[in-house]
Amino acid sequence: MKAFIFYGGWSGHTPKESAELTGSKLRENGAEVILDDKLDSLNDLQFLETLDLIIPMWTMGHLSDMQTKNLSKAVKNGVGLAGFHGGMGDAFRGNIEYEWMTGGIFVGHPHVGKYIVNIPDCGNPLVNGMKKSFEYESEQYYMLTDPGNDILATAVYRLEGKEIKMPVVWTKAWGKGKVFYSALGHSSTELVKNPEVLDMTIRGVLWAAK
Repeated sequence: MKAFIFYGGWSGHTPKESAELTGSKLRENGAEVILDDKLDSLNDLQFLETLDLIIPMWTMGHLSDMQTKNLSKAVKNGVGLAGFHGGMGDAFRGNIEYEWMTGGIFVGHPHVGKYIVNIPDCGNPLVNGMKKSFEYESEQYYMLTDPGNDILATAVYRLEGKEIKMPVVWTKAWGKGKVFYSALGHSSTELVKNPEVLDMTIRGVLWAAK
């Protein structure tokens, strides 16, 4: 398996450290991992199509039309796409093609603190053996999501007197490509402190590559 992680953007999400942590876990599973702190490789469709997996870790930022087209085409042709928190869900704001491909977009986190993540009995092997619920403490992402996503985890979002079941982890297809996203994992430190979240994230990343 050949994985490409490009990282950068807002430093508060520890893109370099999160890329290195994810890369080390992939190497433990036998992957060849390429780390890059630039977006230039997205100009090369031929390179992207040699990959099994692409992991964006770039909060905010901007993709050119060519970079967007190449990334989308590579995934549609069968390259997996996976990521977490702002590195994928708050990357390249306003880029509709990218947001559609990833299945959702971050719009805010009015709640920062403790909340419960629930894993429904969906029969997906990605979450087999995991706890049905666990407490998590972090930014709780409020997301706009694709109704066609396959939801693996949710959390109740309390906002303006309402309780809303908010998707937290999902998978979807983009052409022949498999897409995985988790809204959890604000920083590399947070992932290490929450091994069940790190485990679920790596499971999803590996799933997207197959």
